Amino acid sequence: MEDLVYGRHCARCFMAVLGFTLATFLLVLYVSSVANYPNGKVGRSCHGMVPEHGHTAHSDPVHNISVSQMTFRRGDQIEVTLSGPPFRGFLLEARNAEDLSGPPIGSFTLIDSQVSQLLTCEDVQGYAVSHTSPSKKTKVKVYWNALSNAPNNVKFLVTVVEKYKTYWVKIPGPIISQPNALPFTTPEATIAPLSTLPPVSHLTKSGDDDAYLCIREDQTVHIQPSHLTGRSHPVMDSRGALEDMAWRLADGVIQCSFRRNITLPGVKNRFDLNTSYYIFLADGAADNGRIYKHSRQPLITYEKHNVTGYPKNVGGSRSLFLLKTHGALMFVAWMTTVSIGVLIARFFKSVWSKAFLGQAAWFQVHRMLMLTTTALTCIAFVLPFIYRGGWSSYAGYHPYLGCIVMILAVLQPLLAAFRPPLHDPRRHIFNWTHWSMGTAARIIAVAAMFLGMDLPGLDLPGPWKTYVMIGFVAWHVGTEILLEIHAYRLSRKVEILDDARIQILQSCTVAEAEGHAFKKVVFAVYICGNVTFLIIFLSAINRL
Repeated sequence: MEDLVYGRHCARCFMAVLGFTLATFLLVLYVSSVANYPNGKVGRSCHGMVPEHGHTAHSDPVHNISVSQMTFRRGDQIEVTLSGPPFRGFLLEARNAEDLSGPPIGSFTLIDSQVSQLLTCEDVQGYAVSHTSPSKKTKVKVYWNALSNAPNNVKFLVTVVEKYKTYWVKIPGPIISQPNALPFTTPEATIAPLSTLPPVSHLTKSGDDDAYLCIREDQTVHIQPSHLTGRSHPVMDSRGALEDMAWRLADGVIQCSFRRNITLPGVKNRFDLNTSYYIFLADGAADNGRIYKHSRQPLITYEKHNVTGYPKNVGGSRSLFLLKTHGALMFVAWMTTVSIGVLIARFFKSVWSKAFLGQAAWFQVHRMLMLTTTALTCIAFVLPFIYRGGWSSYAGYHPYLGCIVMILAVLQPLLAAFRPPLHDPRRHIFNWTHWSMGTAARIIAVAAMFLGMDLPGLDLPGPWKTYVMIGFVAWHVGTEILLEIHAYRLSRKVEILDDARIQILQSCTVAEAEGHAFKKVVFAVYICGNVTFLIIFLSAINRL
């Protein structure tokens, strides 16, 4: 009997450790899944030099490009050095200083092939240089070869990746020139007083949208009217309708101002400003006149506003109500209701064994919490599809994991409805199947939440969210392990009393009462911690 009890508790403890191991494995999988192109094979980014990370590039670069000489002749070899704080990835190119949007020029030769490699851009090998691994580095040296078709002035550009969300695009380097070239000067910024004007007006519904773009190209900003149809790229329009255009670029912040008439008879694609609109503000990458998809969810006002009225703080959110509700319901279901329900089923059968509405009280509470989890999951599952109008191809692994969680969440109560009687030979098969599916659903749900927190539709701020989620997993798994150890020690104490044959019934009753009191205290503390983690995430979602 002692061996059987010991084996049962060891199995439970093994299950808890296995669950924690699988959760850790999925976390590692999540971290590795976001490290795009750690081998530096980024040839597809040669033209725009923008990493496909789905985040906004940082301004105010901290890395530097230096060269061995400031003049060159065709056929010369110039040493180029990239240096600065530790970084993991980079993409280095040389461009015509008079046409930075043009193709790379010249070719590179490696100095250390362990840290850098040549890329093929525009079907030409050696047009660019990138990293070979995500290991940290502070300095990279290469040679740039001035070919016979090199222009008079050459400028070096580099994109540097410190980590997945921290990167700088097209950091400008020095300009080197041929000896007989005229001095090259970059256009000076046009700085004019900025009058307080209403922000860009835009519609959230599909349709013909009126937009005004501030596009930074090197150290110059272009103000460009455009229009959009549905979710298509902006189409540039004539600037003829705009007057008094001015811009300022300081500390990485772009400011633009312009004036236009409230009505523009005969001008296509421009809205009349004598009505109210939603204000829609987005930011993202631009290259060679092409606007790329915004790197994070745009800021949209809660209601329509008169864009010609007096300036005021109109408020807004980067996450639509449907997506915020989706995230909130999933957090409630897979952080709180399912976690509490699992603990009750595994450790509180003897504590709440009295009948309630024809069944043991623990079972009624467990069933209620699990059905609540399934209901919340079903509701949350359909919300992103309603918003997107179908499947999202930009959400990575998150929707796939969400579908698996949804299937398991529905199968669990269906499987429980056909649970064999207590002493049926098939009961142990049901128990293992029920536990396995439930554990898999919980682990995959945590992985899905990890991925979902970084999606543009629900981009929770700061790195704290990852640490809080790890803290929640540790809190739950730690509670399970504590209760497993307590259950094993309690069973051993009862067995020793039974072997001694002294006051068996009274001693066992006292031991069980003490065990029940300890479990209730642990359970109360766990619920307080669990709800605290939940409130942190719900508060963050509410502030989006």
